[in-house]
Amino acid sequence: MPSEKSSLPAGLIALFMVLALGAGNAAYSPASADKLTAKSLARKPAKVLFGRQKTAAPLKPRAIGFYSKGCLAGGVQLPATGSAWQAMRLSRNRNWGHPDLVELVKRLAIEAKAQDGWPGLLVGDLAQPRGGPMLSGHASHQVGLDADIWLTPMPERELSNRERETKSAISVIKDRKRINPKIWTNAHAKLIRRAASYREVARIFVHPPIKKALCDWAPKGKSRSWLKKVRPYYGHHYHFHIRIKCPKGTKGCRNQPAPAPKDGTGCGSELAYWFSDKPWKRKKRKPGAPKPKPKPAMKLAALPKACRAVLTAK
Repeated sequence: MPSEKSSLPAGLIALFMVLALGAGNAAYSPASADKLTAKSLARKPAKVLFGRQKTAAPLKPRAIGFYSKGCLAGGVQLPATGSAWQAMRLSRNRNWGHPDLVELVKRLAIEAKAQDGWPGLLVGDLAQPRGGPMLSGHASHQVGLDADIWLTPMPERELSNRERETKSAISVIKDRKRINPKIWTNAHAKLIRRAASYREVARIFVHPPIKKALCDWAPKGKSRSWLKKVRPYYGHHYHFHIRIKCPKGTKGCRNQPAPAPKDGTGCGSELAYWFSDKPWKRKKRKPGAPKPKPKPAMKLAALPKACRAVLTAK
């Protein structure tokens, strides 16, 4: 669940924009994808195979596998611009998802604007056209059921393609223990509460100070059950991550286990853990010890068998 900030050189950004954005959010040409031979399917990392697919698999919509180990059939594309949202980093071609996810993002955008005083969503990564491991960034977002929503309000005007590539999301924290009261507002809290209130939502990941701010903000004596879905996790200080449940009746999709905080909200000992030093300590390597070898890239064979059909569907 990485940063949405742009780290691409200006020249590469321009090239991406010419290739991917010249016609707004037009579909990519399948001819630009690699030819999938038996040799390439066996040898190339899955992130390369899936990362180079430009269009969705023309199959019945289906989330296959687990959020961090799977793929997506019949994905649909979130329009680049809607009445209450704008998709960011379009050159990545990651504004695809299961139809249920795309509809939920639209619903959240429209309802938050109409009822919570949020001017509109800036939407980060959903999934690649056929899901699967990504060439860079996320370990999850593989089955089309994850979405990153920026904590930066949408401006009143439509952003240009270049702005969508270069604009940075704004952090709402001072440090790993403190929210920034000059940036964090009640509208932020209402937006996350609305997302967590949807029955389809299984998890929302935020940085620990955001979780604490929500625990302090949520009215006592009223339903606070939505808080249990909001879980602290590293790196979520400029966006929050929505994860929805597997659509009903979907075979081969594995759900995120339901949260079970001891106090029913996750505002107690579970949150206190994140404000200790333990989650932030890095293991020190002994002097002279060799550097740990990086994990080998995941291959197609490690994914559910149905992902081969998704990858090769025409």
